[in-house]
Amino acid sequence: MVLVGCLAALATVPSAANATPGTGVSGTVLAQGVSEGTLKLKAKGRTDVVVRTVTIQPGGSTGWHHHPGQVLAVVKSGTLSRTLDDCSVEVNAAGTSFVEPAGPRHRHNGRSVGSEPVVLYVTYLLPQGSPLSVDAPAPACEDK
Repeated sequence: MVLVGCLAALATVPSAANATPGTGVSGTVLAQGVSEGTLKLKAKGRTDVVVRTVTIQPGGSTGWHHHPGQVLAVVKSGTLSRTLDDCSVEVNAAGTSFVEPAGPRHRHNGRSVGSEPVVLYVTYLLPQGSPLSVDAPAPACEDK
């Protein structure tokens, strides 16, 4: 009886052969990266979704800041070293991706290390009307 029910359910699911083909559509992959683990993204209420490229020249840095909403980034080229609020350091090379959590407890500073600029493709999920980032003071451990 269970097998018959499953077969009946499968018979009602449309197959890919019945799909209509697209026309006049093209796409370009801007960047692709692999995460170190599971990515968790969430937003509450009306959300501004902003996608942009960020370029950091060799030796340059973003300065200490945090984001009002979550940020998903893909490293297109170069090597990014991110110092986090607890002064731990995460290094992301070209072809990797990461999420930066929202809020002042997640301040960080990104630096371009190596001889080529860091190019990031960044997607911001921000509460409507929020700035992309907010300047923040360096943590106490940065002074050591």
